[in-house]
Amino acid sequence: MNHFPKLLSSQIGFDVAQTMLEGFNRHYRNFSDAAVRAKGLFEAGDWQGLQRLARERITSYDDRVDECVMALEDEYDAENIDDEVWQQIKLHYIGLLTTHRQPECAETFFNSVCCKILHRSYFSNDFIFVRPAISTEYIENDEPAAKPTYRAYYPGKDGLAATLERIVTNFQLEPPFEDLKRDVGCVMQAMTDLFGEFDAKPNFQIHVLSSLFFRNKAAYIIGRVINGDLMLPFAVPIRHVSPGLLALDTVLLKRDQLLVIFGFSHSYFLVDMEVPSAYVEFLRTLMPAKPKGEIYTSVGLQKQGKNLFYRDLLHHLSHSSDPFMVAPGIRGLVMIVFTLPSFPYVFKLIKDSFPPPKETTREQVQQKYQLVKRHDRLGRMADTLEYSSVALPLSRLDDALIRELETHAPSMIEYDGDNLVIRHLYIERRMVPLNLYLQNGSDEDVEHGIREYGEAIKDLMRANIFPGDMLYKNFGVTRQGRVVFYDYDEIEYLTDCNVRRVPAPRNEEDEMSGEPWYRVGPHDIFPETYRTFLLGDPRVQRSFLRHHPDFFEPELWQRNKDMLLRGEVPDFFPYDPSGRFCIRYPERFAPAPPGAAALSDGQSVRAA
Repeated sequence: MNHFPKLLSSQIGFDVAQTMLEGFNRHYRNFSDAAVRAKGLFEAGDWQGLQRLARERITSYDDRVDECVMALEDEYDAENIDDEVWQQIKLHYIGLLTTHRQPECAETFFNSVCCKILHRSYFSNDFIFVRPAISTEYIENDEPAAKPTYRAYYPGKDGLAATLERIVTNFQLEPPFEDLKRDVGCVMQAMTDLFGEFDAKPNFQIHVLSSLFFRNKAAYIIGRVINGDLMLPFAVPIRHVSPGLLALDTVLLKRDQLLVIFGFSHSYFLVDMEVPSAYVEFLRTLMPAKPKGEIYTSVGLQKQGKNLFYRDLLHHLSHSSDPFMVAPGIRGLVMIVFTLPSFPYVFKLIKDSFPPPKETTREQVQQKYQLVKRHDRLGRMADTLEYSSVALPLSRLDDALIRELETHAPSMIEYDGDNLVIRHLYIERRMVPLNLYLQNGSDEDVEHGIREYGEAIKDLMRANIFPGDMLYKNFGVTRQGRVVFYDYDEIEYLTDCNVRRVPAPRNEEDEMSGEPWYRVGPHDIFPETYRTFLLGDPRVQRSFLRHHPDFFEPELWQRNKDMLLRGEVPDFFPYDPSGRFCIRYPERFAPAPPGAAALSDGQSVRAA
């Protein structure tokens, strides 16, 4: 009888752990099903369906966490479970993960559920996985009919061209290729152009991840070439070139190109991964400097990425001594932005109140950030990590930063012993503010920055985003030299905006007035007026008018709005379009001679 309470608590602990794991398994089934559905939508060219699927998948995780929390509260009165039982729950949960194929993600799901039930923060909770308990090394899907993480091909046997064709056809896409032999020839030509003729070594082989990576209107083949000591990463985007026909669009052979397509300013890929840790380890061989958390995020496991980021932050704090400080640059009206110089991220929290001309609320700002999280960012809007109850050591906070927080966001902070706790925080990759880049840069830097700025705005238009505040200080320059938007409190859908031309002044008094002489509605935009605050610097003006002379014409903005209202999804290339095969090798895309026919695999032959 004396052992009955312990036996009972152990049984409750096992039942709760099993319920939590079932909740995670339900989430991951939905995650995998979304990637499988993405293949069918890509094959059908249903781009709006793909966008909806990507949005739904982002919110699915929180929905499954809420379902699990509700089940635990209903069945076990989870909020009143004592500490000893929670320790039992965690131990049983670890036991259930010993043969699991996504243990690291299941641990993160456990943390998410725990923190909702216990209402405690990450830094003070003894019952969550602060460190991983289960190793993810060498996990493989050992089901008899399961596909491996990657497939190995040996071109020495059948030749490189035949091997590349087999790599593509093994994905069994339903639509035929327009001319697969032509496209494979382009891949081989691009490799020769960059590296010269291959001297095949005894270990010459190609490794290709077994699942396609779907995003926007492309499906990416991701792999690596092994030849002697050389490891060559590559990505090949597949696109629709006409109704019912596919083509290899280009081949990306440089690590910097892969860093861009897997970057923090892009939406997440839809990819079917039975063992996500194995995919991440493979991708790290292609991009070894990229943090593991960012790779998890890029393949759609953003909660796991967020968990790993926080571990990286704690580790960095324990191995550094520089203070957090207010970020350099122009202070924002809505956000307090601070940084840790030795850590490549910025930390942002919403102020308690906003001076004129800002007319918004904390809730509205948070909604804008959620909009961006769910939206197709097209490589032009920075992803954000959102945290609650973040504890930072007081000894690491600069005095000026503490004064800034106490003055402008007192409701968002509290003191807890030697820590300052921030109740709500956004974290983003640190970039060079575009205004500082232009101000301090050479003529070549200004040329590059303005060309990129204009392209960024035009990409945002195609994504149905009107930035609102288009000042250069609200954009940053990444390590790859791309210009990215990061201030979201005034964004709107372009389709909700009224694009207007400035009416002619009625008289001389109108012409001399410093105020508009015409009525301005809440959603009216006047592209002609952007000249005033964008073209003040002569160097900027010269570059702007050279590269984007149409920027200030209302017709450009209206054309994009009309296209979106018609339901069209524009083409977008997260790589230099001049590298597309149809542009780089135009002679290979000449019209087929009379009498040519297309086989089902896209190979071109002459009719008998």
